[in-house]
Amino acid sequence: MTSSAPQKCLGRSATTPPPAPPKRGGLWSANFRLYFTARSIAMLGDSMLPVAMAAGLLQYGYGAGAIGLVMASFMGCFAGLVIFGGVIADRFNARLLMIGADVVRLGMMSLLAALFFADHVVLWQVCAISAVNGVAAAMFQPGVASTVPRVASDVQGANGVVRTAESMMALAGPALAGLLVAFASPGGVITANAATFGVSAVCLFLLRLPPVAHEGAGPRASTFRADLVEGWREFSGRPWMWSVIVIWMVFMVTVMGPVTPLSAGEILPAHGPKAYGLVSSCLGAGTALGALLAMRFRSRYPLRAGAAALFGSALYPASVGAHLPIPAICGCIFVAGASWAYWGVNWATSVQTQVPGEILNRIHAYEVAGSVAMMPVGQALSGPAASAFGARHVLLAGGVMSVLVCVTLLSVPAIRNLRRVAVPAEKTG
Repeated sequence: MTSSAPQKCLGRSATTPPPAPPKRGGLWSANFRLYFTARSIAMLGDSMLPVAMAAGLLQYGYGAGAIGLVMASFMGCFAGLVIFGGVIADRFNARLLMIGADVVRLGMMSLLAALFFADHVVLWQVCAISAVNGVAAAMFQPGVASTVPRVASDVQGANGVVRTAESMMALAGPALAGLLVAFASPGGVITANAATFGVSAVCLFLLRLPPVAHEGAGPRASTFRADLVEGWREFSGRPWMWSVIVIWMVFMVTVMGPVTPLSAGEILPAHGPKAYGLVSSCLGAGTALGALLAMRFRSRYPLRAGAAALFGSALYPASVGAHLPIPAICGCIFVAGASWAYWGVNWATSVQTQVPGEILNRIHAYEVAGSVAMMPVGQALSGPAASAFGARHVLLAGGVMSVLVCVTLLSVPAIRNLRRVAVPAEKTG
């Protein structure tokens, strides 16, 4: 760390060695099993939804523009309100807020399924339901960061297991959705998606979490605005955190945003949907491997190790832009997926263990808002950039930017020198 304020908030000296890692075998507590089930099932439903939504809207005569509008309705509300969700989670009870968000999404998706079953699909109604879901997701997401340290003593192990499961669900979800659409209907897939939120809500309700000082203590003396300002002050007072987010925003615009649509545009016309499906599967498999590696190899300097691994991410856009054969692209994308996951687990663990629990929801919300908000910007700019310079050159530039992002991450002392801790931080002043 480079300033005294963040060190005071962490309640540790910068020279204090990290605590010993938790004992093995203690990860799968009853609480963690419930949380793991909630996150895995919800991720399965989320990965099924885009297939069902696209198939359903196309069936009723809507095109790609309508599908994009529905997705934008969700993402706009999520990115715009997640910061406020962090404040609400810190002021009241994050778990109850997450349960309420799941219940809202259960109701909204049930309503959407009913519209499909009734053959009454109107675009503005679908967009409105998607927007409400975005609001609910914004209320749900901040609590994820603070819940992990409360359900697992091994925070990095928990993040690795959850990330691995999410990768597997991301692979299984679209395939399962395709089967349900083929043999049932889009409404059936949406019904299944609604059920996943119900399962998630029940699992979260059954959690028996240790008490947190600020939960159940009655209304705060501070105002909502003061809590919002405090969250920003705590976020901006940690150079390692805001530096990563600023760098990651560039990564979102120049690499992550353009890579998916431009890769699809390069691979599908030349090699067909089967090849693109294989490439997507390799990405998911690589992500699962990276999460498992993050559980096994735990560096004293997690962000330094994560940034070093992230160099592999350059292989994704570079291999597609270079028009390599499909087997070579699959291998490169497998490595890229592992790189992203290894960085992601180390990053999530650093946030969850370095930040005190009473402000963690707000800081996580600022972190999510800063990174997610740039994704649609990159997606929106990818088309004009491809028209101006060619998709191949934009992808190759994305490979170069990936390398520059990693070099920049490693060049910032606050990021490079952040030490791993195993016990979540407590605020001391």
